[in-house]
Amino acid sequence: MDGEAKPIFLAPMAGVTDLAYRILARECGADVTVTEFTAASGLTRRNTYSWLKVETDPREEPFIPQIFGGITEEMVQTVEMLQDRADVIDINFGCPAPKVCRNDAGAALLRDPDRVVDMVRKCIAVARVPITVKMRLGTGSGPNTALEICKRLESEGVERICVHGRTLKQRYSGIADWSQIREIAHSVQIPVIANGDVVDAKTAEACLEATGADGLMIGRGAIGRPTIFYEIKRDLGWETGEPPWGIDDDSVARHWCWNRYLYLCEDLYGGIRNKNLKRHAVSFTKGLSGASSMRVELHREADQAILGQMVSDYLADLSTPKNHA
Repeated sequence: MDGEAKPIFLAPMAGVTDLAYRILARECGADVTVTEFTAASGLTRRNTYSWLKVETDPREEPFIPQIFGGITEEMVQTVEMLQDRADVIDINFGCPAPKVCRNDAGAALLRDPDRVVDMVRKCIAVARVPITVKMRLGTGSGPNTALEICKRLESEGVERICVHGRTLKQRYSGIADWSQIREIAHSVQIPVIANGDVVDAKTAEACLEATGADGLMIGRGAIGRPTIFYEIKRDLGWETGEPPWGIDDDSVARHWCWNRYLYLCEDLYGGIRNKNLKRHAVSFTKGLSGASSMRVELHREADQAILGQMVSDYLADLSTPKNHA
């Protein structure tokens, strides 16, 4: 590895990467953020919740909505509907969730490279913005198809590909196969972003060395821990400035991030209920002293303002000097 800074992406994650969390991640050092993956069927039918998932803010630029679906015509229509507000549109062929794959979408489509290529070709044909793709190595039933698909998608005009080093069948088990990402990265000229098992600076450096990728995408490692982007850049020498939370202390950083997330929610959503707040509350407190008993109270609390303050008070107590002795 030559030490050159590479872009770090926040992965699209359902129930996690709402707009407030994406802006928070950007403030914590993420170079690129992507929306929660959103069904083309919901967007084309003007479902209100689906459209809320593809809201953005000038602080997020570039704005990249990610869409998925199994019906090519719906995907094409969705590209046409989104492109006036999007800087880039990303297509998901990586989700392993059964409810998605049962509808012949997400990673299930990797079993049929011709269908993937046809869908992307038709989306590119109507697009006035770049089209990118996120995928897995294959379905895990039969030979992996990612290498073939990536080569063909490059020829069709896809501008960037992110590859998660697992198959649909693996979901999130086992170890990401970085060697197959490397084979893809060395076989195409467009940027390849590596995804899978990057949780700190050590694994970030190892992944870049193993794959030769043009950047990293972090998913589960960033849940409840948006500071991971700053930490990686700091530890690899890519960032020398102070973090937005001031002193370089994990508990102080976590408290600052939670309060900042609450502020961003109020700023962006006003009085609209945040469906993801409780999930974020659990993630921000996971593994901390006394958190298990507090989470019982969180699950009982219906008032979001009270819930937010409960977590803030808990994290503030952990960040006081007596807890650092």
